[in-house]
Parts: sequence; structure tokens; C-alpha cells
Amino acid sequence: MSGQLFIVPTPIGNLEDITLRAINVLKSVDLILAEDTRTSSFLLKHLQVEKPLRSYHQHNEHKILETLISELNNGKNIALISDAGTPGISDPGFLLIREAISNNVSIISLPGATAFVPALVNSGLPCNEFSFYGFLPQKKGRLTRLKILALEEKTFIVYESPFRLVKLLQELKEHLGAERKASVSRELTKMFEETKRGSLKELILFYSSKTVKGEIVVVVQGNKNIETESDE
Repeated sequence: MSGQLFIVPTPIGNLEDITLRAINVLKSVDLILAEDTRTSSFLLKHLQVEKPLRSYHQHNEHKILETLISELNNGKNIALISDAGTPGISDPGFLLIREAISNNVSIISLPGATAFVPALVNSGLPCNEFSFYGFLPQKKGRLTRLKILALEEKTFIVYESPFRLVKLLQELKEHLGAERKASVSRELTKMFEETKRGSLKELILFYSSKTVKGEIVVVVQGNKNIETESDE
């Protein structure tokens, strides 16, 4: 009988943001795959989980994929976690999930923490419909993606590093206009959590004069949002 692959979200900051079910799954599986075993070891120790831990990240996922599928087919239950949030959302996971599906392995994806949901809700922008773009390409394809974002009618979400935040805001201003509304959330669920809302012009001014730390989620008003507001 084949084993099961569990997709287990982990906290994006506050260690209390993990479900009881997730803890029980981590304590019950035969193996835990982690994006960074050092980061995950700290969390697992906090949760009092003592299970074998193996690295699974973008640099080795192709190499060990066949071995993992073989282990699943032979009855081993495996949990996949990332450094923070839900595996597969801007984190490794897609390849393993796709291959597991191809081999008729049972996959159970648990609900849980992901950074873009609290940032979206907290932005004050319409969230009945939205588009998620993750990290934009750094070089090839970036301009094309920015042109797509300029036409995006829904509220949209992108991830960015703190070192490139101002550059991203400036590019968005160039393609979307200085008055387009947006919000920048950082350090979500942590002690210094911050969300700054305003026009792209205002956000550039604010972040150009300070050192930014932590993971960044940028939520931007869509084109259609503007038309709807003007109609009202």
C-alpha cells in the first residue's frame, strides 16, 4: 500500500500560527522534507517533533524526485514543509506534487499560513477578486511582466526582497502611474509587523528614506478598481 504525501504549511513568523492538525501530521509521518533543515529544525524542536529530516529545495529537487516517489510507493508517509508558509507558493513543491499525482500517490494538502492572504486583507483594497504573481523575474521577462501588471484589472500581489523594494515601487510607478494605490506589508505576524498604505508616489518617498528589513508583500490596486471608484 502506497504512502501519503502531506503538504504542511508552517508559520511565516509567529510560531503560534500552526494548526493542531499540522503538528499531529508532523509527529506521525515517517519523513519530513524541509527547504532548509537548519530553519526547520528550530521549528520542529519548538513543536517537540522528532522525525527524520531531509533537505528538499530548488537545487536538489530534480535529483531526489525519483527516490522520493519510490519511497512513497513503498508505503512511506512524507510531509513537505518550506522555510515559512505553504509549500508550492513561491517555494519548492510543485515538481514533487506533480510527480506524485502522476504516480497515483495520495496527496493531502493542509490549510495554513501564507503571507499574501493577511497582506491582501489588510491592504484595504478590493479582495473579492485578485491575482497573485509571486516574485517578478529579475532580468529576462521583467519588462513584459510589468506591462501585464499595468493592464491587470484585479487587485494584484507580488513578493519582493527588502533590498529591491524601492526599485519595484519605482517600476510600478512608471508603468501604472504615480497615484495608483498600493500597500506594503513586511514582517507579517512578527513583533515589528508593518503595513504602509498610500499611492505609489507616497510609498516611494516613505521607503526611500529608511532601511527596510524582512520579507515584503506588495498589494496593488487594479485598473478596474480605479474605474469602479470613479463611477461611484
